[in-house]
Amino acid sequence: MPDFIYDHKVYYNPVEFALHFIGGTWKMPILWRLNKVTMRYSELKKTLPHITHKMLSSQLRELEKHELITRKVYAAVPPKVEYSIAAKGKKVIPVIEVIRSYGLVMMKENGLADIEKPNKKIPVKSKAKKDK
Repeated sequence: MPDFIYDHKVYYNPVEFALHFIGGTWKMPILWRLNKVTMRYSELKKTLPHITHKMLSSQLRELEKHELITRKVYAAVPPKVEYSIAAKGKKVIPVIEVIRSYGLVMMKENGLADIEKPNKKIPVKSKAKKDK
């Protein structure tokens, strides 16, 4: 496949191009959470405790720019903003499901706890052993 340019950036294949829209640590988890329910910013932040406010804001802006989510602002005091998944975003959910399933299989193969069980901590497993 020949190289192509989109939005002033060169892409080398369709996978790289798709990851431009949904790649990174936070875009897929955000889409996953908005798949079934509309959420306010604070609700999203609570479900993603390790994301910074700056990162959440920037990821939401990017997802909105690419029409994967919609942002609805209500004229209220204090301002109320809700995020929901758009039709384009719904098309990504099957991809996220496959990646998630693969991740669960890889976790099991590497001896990590099943994250499906609530209140169970996931042990940190490292391949490198420290010599003392």
